[in-house]
This record gives sequence, C-alpha cells and structure tokens, in this order.
Amino acid sequence: MNARTKDAAQLRETARDHLWMHFSRQSTMAPDGPPIIVRGEGHHIWDLDGKRYIDGLAGLFVVNAGHGRRRLAEAAARQAEQLAFFPLWSYAHPAAIELAERLAAEAPGDLNRVFFATGGGEAVETAFKLAKQYFKLTGRPGKHKVISRAVAYHGTPQGALAITGIPGMKQPFEPITPGGFRVPNTNFYRAAEMGAPADDLEAFGRWAADRIEEAIVFEGPDTVAAVFLEPVQNSGGCFPPPPGYFQRVREICDRHDVLLVSDEVICAFGRLGSTFACSTYGYVPDMITCAKGITSGYAPLAATIVSDRIHEPFAHGSTSFMHGYTFGGHPVSAAVALENLDIFDEEGLNERVRENSPLFRAELETLRELPIVGDVRGDGYFFGIELVKDAATRETFDDEESERLLRGHLSPALYEAGLYCRADDRGDPVIQLAPPLTIGPAQFREIAGILRGVLSEAAARL
Repeated sequence: MNARTKDAAQLRETARDHLWMHFSRQSTMAPDGPPIIVRGEGHHIWDLDGKRYIDGLAGLFVVNAGHGRRRLAEAAARQAEQLAFFPLWSYAHPAAIELAERLAAEAPGDLNRVFFATGGGEAVETAFKLAKQYFKLTGRPGKHKVISRAVAYHGTPQGALAITGIPGMKQPFEPITPGGFRVPNTNFYRAAEMGAPADDLEAFGRWAADRIEEAIVFEGPDTVAAVFLEPVQNSGGCFPPPPGYFQRVREICDRHDVLLVSDEVICAFGRLGSTFACSTYGYVPDMITCAKGITSGYAPLAATIVSDRIHEPFAHGSTSFMHGYTFGGHPVSAAVALENLDIFDEEGLNERVRENSPLFRAELETLRELPIVGDVRGDGYFFGIELVKDAATRETFDDEESERLLRGHLSPALYEAGLYCRADDRGDPVIQLAPPLTIGPAQFREIAGILRGVLSEAAARL
C-alpha cells in the first residue's frame, strides 16, 4: 500500500513510524502523528481532515507566487518530457543557460556569473568556498575567516553552519568548520542592551556597521575573506537594516578588501518588493546567495551569483572550482524558475508588495495594543512580532517561559485558529509572517484578527 492509497489513520501511523521530521523533537510528535498538509491553492492550505488555513509563511518563506499554479506544474512536465536530467559538470542545457542569463540581467553591478545548487545552505556553502579560493588564487591565502551577525541563520552544512550565529544549532556538531566570527545584529528594539545608540536609528546603524570593521581589524584584514549578511535578518525576528547601514558596510569591506555576500535565500524574489533585496537597499555585493522563491517551491533550486571580479581568476589556464552538486541547475527546476519569474513580471508581484507593504504593517501595528506585543518590525511581506512579558520594560521570557508560551500554547493555538506561521525562539520569542505575495488587504486584516485573538489569550495566561 502506498501513500496514494493509505487512509488518514494509516498515513499518520506511517509518519510516526518512519518519517524523521526536520528541526523537530522526535519525542514530542503527537500520538496520531504530525499535521499532514495535502493541498494548497493561492494563499491557503488544507490538511488531511479538510480544514483550511491561511499560509502565513509561504510554506517556509518559499511559495512566493502562491500555491496551486498549474502553469508551473506544466512547465515542469514539459521540461521533464524533453530532458528530465543532465548535470552541469562540463556540460550545459538550455534551461540553465537561459536562467543564468536572466538572473545576471536582474542582479546589480557586475554580478554576471551564476553557480547553481539545490538549496540555500548549499548556495552559502558555495559562496564560502569561492571566497577562500578566490583569495588563494589572488595571492592572499591567509584570508579565510568569515563574519556574520549574532543569531543569524545561514544554513546547516558544515561550512554554512560556521557562518550561522545560533550557538544551539552548532553545539551538537562541534567541532565545526573554523573561521566564523560574530558581530551584533541590527535589532534596534534591543539597542540599549547592546550598549548602542537607542534613540537614533541612523546612529545605531553606524554603530552596528562599525562593529564589523572592528571585528575585521581585530582578526586582521589579511585573515578575513568575507562578510555574510541577510538584507533583513530572519532569525531573531526580521531585523531590517537602518538607513545607511549597508552603504557603510560596503565601504568597510572595500577598505579592507573583504567580500560582501548578500544572503538572500529568504529576501530575494519579491519578499521585499524586488528581485534582489540588495537593490531595495541600494548596495552592490560581491556575491548573492538565493534559493526558495526562485521557483516558488515548485522545484528545488538555489544559486550563488558572483561578480566578474570574483570570477576572473577562475577564467584562466587549468584553474577550476572543485565544487558542485548532482542536481544543481536541474533542467526541470530551471524551467520552473523561468516560468515563475515570468509570472512575477506579468502579475507585477514586486510592485504589489511595494504598494501593499505599508498596509500590512499598519494592520500588524494595531497589535501593539496588546500587553504581550513589544515590537513589530520588518519590510515588504516579511514581518516579525516580538513578544515580551512587560512592554514598558521590554522584559523578555526566560527559557522555560518561552517554551511554555511558544510550543505549549502559541504554535498549536495559531494553527487551530486557522493560521500557519512561525513561533520562533532562536532569539527572543517572535511570531514571523511571510505569506505568499499574492495576498492583499483583506488577508492582512484576517491574519491580524487571528493573531489578536490568540495573543490576547496568551497574554491572559501570563
């Protein structure tokens, strides 16, 4: 009996007995198995029992064009019929060539070279290895360290994990790849706790950027290869950059000959209202890492987009980049990505996000009336709501309280109320929202209404 013929009870039993859930406590799986999602349409998903939910997280910051796009499924089928698979190991195929050209055309500056992978962690791993080899090829072999921000998530492969700034995710796998160093993030809500300017956003941005230069100088510019930054930092709850932050970071990187990597695995492809989020904030990195929304999740794909300057030493003699993935640039995935980007253009999804983002923010800002809501922050269709014990003092929850609040109450209560989103405590407790880019004001109100009810109940339990 296969999954297509199993009834609900059999599916749940099979999941409990055989499926190892990602980032999940195996011991706490419900006796009848995990929630099982069977269908998606637009910005809604349905579970095995037929209940409908708003997808407030676009799957996992992925389904940007929305669920149920027959056009994307048909693009995949056409490509699979013609050429289902061929690797990019010394060979090429039209879909990868055309997608590389399109990404290069939309990337800023001289980012004209595209290296394909299958997921965001692989794209980050690619950028890390490229940075180290680039400096070896250009006569500076000591430049191997990387700098990223506190609580930032950049992936789980060994190299990417060294860049990830979440201690709890590293400890089970230590010793990890050496060379990763951390600087403060741009959580202005917690600026005072970091000893930073707390009443001037631009001054705070200068302070945060200067900590990067401080780390480069402390470690030694001749040892630092790259700085990895998300345009809006995801983990910790949607930290947007203060005005001028990235321009100052770009100056610092140029001054010390350090590469700037814009990790846009979440932020690219419309999440902030542009194809690449670095364009939203007006800076040109040396590399962009991207994944997720590139296909809206209809097939796995990722890319590391590289400047001509970084590519140049690889373009001579017998030099090669000894790195690759069997399924990187998969023909079906590349074909889906091209069709997905056509949908973005035809339906004006980037423009839709730019126009509607202030309305989305305004609905979420009304939740500040609740005593449990400390901060609402983010950009585009990407927002975080930080939860606190005391909004006046900004006192947060201890680990035990956070466990009870998020896993004991909020996660199941939000789901039961019909909203799939994320309750996250990798930093201070937050609710994260990143819905499909197709939603609008009516859905903003519906999401805010569900949050108001569940958070009001949570506040009453404190």
